[in-house]
Amino acid sequence: MQIKIKQLDVQSYENVWRDMQEFTQNRTSDTQDEIWLVEHFPVFTLGLNGRREHLLNVGDIPVMQTDRGGQVTYHGQGQAVVYVLFDLKRLNLNSQQIVSHLENAMIQTLADFQISAQARADARGVYVQNKKIGSIGLRIKKNGCYHGLSLNNNMDLTPFQFINPCGYANLEMTQLADFGAMIDTPKLAEKIAFNLIQEIQ
Repeated sequence: MQIKIKQLDVQSYENVWRDMQEFTQNRTSDTQDEIWLVEHFPVFTLGLNGRREHLLNVGDIPVMQTDRGGQVTYHGQGQAVVYVLFDLKRLNLNSQQIVSHLENAMIQTLADFQISAQARADARGVYVQNKKIGSIGLRIKKNGCYHGLSLNNNMDLTPFQFINPCGYANLEMTQLADFGAMIDTPKLAEKIAFNLIQEIQ
């Protein structure tokens, strides 16, 4: 079964989150898997285990309590967000395997730009020179998953200084633009989706 890719442009976080919940709630064994590509207006999101002590100085940026795994992160324009609405049972994947596939898709995408990146077993996500460039958070329900990954492309990284990203104090963030890679964010998201499909098929 082919995976449908939807380009959503720039959307509010809450609207897309609610749509993902509805999609997953209503899906059946015959529902086609989808990948949603999006950028979000500025927002901090807290995962199910997210502790508010990691919100240091959020100012005017809204904070959204969500149902994904993980701690706190920031989304803003210039960041490629790739949501995966997959039937994990049909794909014969467990939660650890899909996380690894998401990490590998980002690592391969960065390699396409001659950027060497690694995953870390102790702190999921993708890192370049010990700085975090890609984050992952998932929710698994009814054998399906939603939420996904975010890869920093060409954005204002300042808001990451207002939180402990992913619950880690003093964790530095980076992005493709810091390494001279220039690509439109929707095109970057498409590359990640392509590499992810190659990973799981």
